[in-house]
Amino acid sequence: KMAGDSRFPDVDTDGSENSEEMEIVVNVGGVRQVFYGDNLNQYPETRLAELVNCLSGGYDSIFSLCDDYDPGKREFYFDRDPDAFKCIIDVYYFGEIHMKKGICPICFKNEMEFWKVDLKYLDDCCKAHLSEKKEELEEIARRVQLILDDLGIDTSESRWKRCQKCIWKFLEKPESSYPARVIAVLSFLFILISSVVMCVGTIPDLQVVDAEGNRMEHPTLESIETACIGWFTMEYVLRLISSPNKLHFAFSFMNIVDVLAILPFYISLTLTHLGAKLMELSNVQQAVQALRIMRIARIFKLARHSSGLQTLTYALKRSFKELGLLLMYLAVGIFVFSALGYTMEQSHPETLFKSIPQSFWWAIITMTTVGYGDIYPKTTLGKLNAAISFLCGVIAIALPIHPIINNFVRYYNKQRVLETAAKHELELMELNSAEGKAAGSRSELEDPSREGKEGPFYSSRIKVSHSDTFIHLLSEEKHYRTRLQSCK
Repeated sequence: KMAGDSRFPDVDTDGSENSEEMEIVVNVGGVRQVFYGDNLNQYPETRLAELVNCLSGGYDSIFSLCDDYDPGKREFYFDRDPDAFKCIIDVYYFGEIHMKKGICPICFKNEMEFWKVDLKYLDDCCKAHLSEKKEELEEIARRVQLILDDLGIDTSESRWKRCQKCIWKFLEKPESSYPARVIAVLSFLFILISSVVMCVGTIPDLQVVDAEGNRMEHPTLESIETACIGWFTMEYVLRLISSPNKLHFAFSFMNIVDVLAILPFYISLTLTHLGAKLMELSNVQQAVQALRIMRIARIFKLARHSSGLQTLTYALKRSFKELGLLLMYLAVGIFVFSALGYTMEQSHPETLFKSIPQSFWWAIITMTTVGYGDIYPKTTLGKLNAAISFLCGVIAIALPIHPIINNFVRYYNKQRVLETAAKHELELMELNSAEGKAAGSRSELEDPSREGKEGPFYSSRIKVSHSDTFIHLLSEEKHYRTRLQSCK
């Protein structure tokens, strides 16, 4: 009957005039819902609204919208997620959609696209969750793509390009090989040695006196310093030469730190040998001493090799609002308590509070509970003011600590999850690749005429063609389903 007749005998062909009162029964994953045409026609572009007028179009029109249909019950069947569907139908009653807790945002977005409901009806709080999940997937795709780029060798590239990639991977990606890890450890040790030498060189007992009676660093320490600077210079130049984007490399924050750690050595060396001819010797020595202080910038090079420092930097960056509130609280407290302290201490003949700006220093060290003791109140009211000020300072400092710690923990855990997800994605791709090769070899044995048409990944592409969840950044070249996006 279905093959011979293109229309249902019990359906009115002119159903448009009764579409407002028409009752639509929908079965989604075993959950039945009853809708009326007047509700569905509020959003005529959605899939459920199209069901109202599809009966007059025959089986072809019906099965283009649903998976199955029962003519006796006039019930439409959909093999979709019922939990997500319960959230999506809220748009017909409330005009907005909220995701339930525990539903994968990417899968929910795909469900909305299937039911042809625009994302603008999704509430802002749920949109933020969806955007965060999309950013995580893009980050996973980026990491996977970087790993694949490192594993792959493009034979069409020139020998110099391949050499550049090898040097870049050797210096920038310690996880790529054992020699790369050795180089990363050596670089870390050179940073520590250089920092220790800089500190030890300031000990008077280890310094030597030159012919003019000025103290200078021990020659042995200077030799160690020169060797460390030579390593840093060679490392920076090789990384710059092998960088795929030299402009981005030059203006990267960590690379600017590298330059600031190296540059003072060469400038001081130039001033020592050539500056004396152009300016007075005392000016040269002052300039060299100022440049030596800039050597402390090399301690920030440790952030390149420490994920903990990178996480701390990101947490502070994400906590600018909390840090701003902390500074505002302290600024208000410093101004109020310094003014009160100055006013209360004026009656004492030996007061240490000469002016309100001078009292700022006392308020700062009191509210931060440092208390050097160089300025202190001597009257009873002044001491009471001091006690209240450091209690308020403790409260002001403690308030933003919890959000900052939460940002640190959240980012640290997120990085671990992304690393694990990227590894699982690669394992899944390897598994799909092995299955695809096995399926391709079987298909070649069964049907030799198909050889060269589909290739070894034919089976895996067939599987993924029925899936609507995959990493979008890899969708153009490698269609592999991910575990993270398949969760429901």
